[in-house]
Amino acid sequence: MAAAGAAPVLQVRDLSVTLPAGADRPHAVQRVSFDVHAGQTLCLLGESGSGKSVIANTVMGLLSQGIKPVAGCIELQGEDLLQLAPQRLRQLRGASMAMVFQEPMTALNPVLRCGDQVDEMLREHTSLGAAERQRRVLDIFAHVHLPEPQRIYASYPHQLSGGQRQRIVIAMALILKPALLICDEPTTALDVTTQAEILKLIAELQRENGTAVLFITHDFGVVAEIADRVVVMQLGRMVEQGEKLAVLQSPREAYTKMLLAAVPELGRRRRPPRMAGDALLDARAISKTYVSGSWPAKRRTVHAAQDVSLAVHPGETVGIVGESGSGKSTVARCIARLIEPTSGDIFADGRSVAKASGRALSPFRRRVQVVFQDPYRSLNPRQTAGASIIEGPLNFGVPRAQAWARAEELMRLVRLQPEALHRYPSEFSGGQRQRISIARALACDPQVLIADEAVSALDVSVQAQILDLLNEIQQRLAIGIVFITHDLRVASQICDRVIVMQRGKIVEQGDVGDVFFSPRHAYTQALLAAAPGRGFSFGTPEQQVTA
Repeated sequence: MAAAGAAPVLQVRDLSVTLPAGADRPHAVQRVSFDVHAGQTLCLLGESGSGKSVIANTVMGLLSQGIKPVAGCIELQGEDLLQLAPQRLRQLRGASMAMVFQEPMTALNPVLRCGDQVDEMLREHTSLGAAERQRRVLDIFAHVHLPEPQRIYASYPHQLSGGQRQRIVIAMALILKPALLICDEPTTALDVTTQAEILKLIAELQRENGTAVLFITHDFGVVAEIADRVVVMQLGRMVEQGEKLAVLQSPREAYTKMLLAAVPELGRRRRPPRMAGDALLDARAISKTYVSGSWPAKRRTVHAAQDVSLAVHPGETVGIVGESGSGKSTVARCIARLIEPTSGDIFADGRSVAKASGRALSPFRRRVQVVFQDPYRSLNPRQTAGASIIEGPLNFGVPRAQAWARAEELMRLVRLQPEALHRYPSEFSGGQRQRISIARALACDPQVLIADEAVSALDVSVQAQILDLLNEIQQRLAIGIVFITHDLRVASQICDRVIVMQRGKIVEQGDVGDVFFSPRHAYTQALLAAAPGRGFSFGTPEQQVTA
């Protein structure tokens, strides 16, 4: 915690940042003030588009063209960052302030080895020789608990898991021991055990170096774990701030109370009875094996999925949970026929589609749609949101006018304005892009929807709305949903049955209440124990929610 009377590391006073003409509102941020002290973690909370990331990028001097600060000041250890020359800002980045971004795959250069990317920080800010720099990089890799630092040093980002990539980004941010660390949703895409490890790592490094941490998140469980103070944002304005317990358990503002009421509970939820009918999708003994390496290197065999079977019936939601690398997404891609399974069979509408290709696969493509984890990579950056949404229906012969009218209807359903159909993905926040991806999948009126971490990037209020939307559509259209998630609280709210995977195999499955509240396998028990904020009560006494 901050020493009494010590000057804050970061001081934000009456900050206002404008948006380009034609945006949803004039200001991205308006008259926001807060302090972050050494050894303290301040969490910025709020819905997607509330201005949290704009504040972080303003501090770092990384604002996009057309977005600019117009009032206020930002002082980092006494220097007003808004008045500094670009060269001075460049000197401070990395040395005095650093940032851990939400998606490490886009933060890292895909054509450079991980060791070289961290080494660049030392080359730019120190006069150390090559051998000493390499030693320092290997030391920080070991410090952030990366296995085999020498191998990681020589690896490219795509050769590592999501959790390992995020540790690389953290190592890069902390290698120069900056006074301020900004974390912009650094654990959003991580499974609960990896998330717990990353949060523990950040806290450990913070204690060692006395770092001030500005942490942006929409996960109230994470806030309950790490925050000292909380600032709540809404549409660019600060609506509430205070000590963690005061904000999370005795909120004053209606907006804060609304957010807390939307926090999903890890509990038994009464689901409608399963509808009658044959399975919409039936995957039997699906296996996927990858073989890498060639002579003279040793060939490496990875069993990404082994004998996985699942069936999805009308109106049923089947959840798949497990750590990163457990095979969840591999199974999803196999049953969606985005990759070829090594063995096994897939039945849809009573017919095998495991070996179908070309035109024979076209009806199945419309029948099964996928919402991917990272909307920034799944949306074409050169297509408008409207073009992306209507592309599927047009390919299946729907008239353009009808497809566009449906796109406008879907935009309202996912709480976006139809006028935004003319904007490009880069003009939306991360949560807004995911809503567009969900609208795109629903545009084809699928019978089975595979949601691969579809709500992991959304704030709690929008997440609750999307889950309610999926439930409403499911009941109206009798669609089946395969729901892949690392958030066990979300899984308990939406799933009828749940499958727990570890290292490509199913270790436990059954009714969601039985698996989550009477887990038999040690791995399931470990997942539940790692859920952030487990046992913390959110909200006022009359609306108390226990995560």
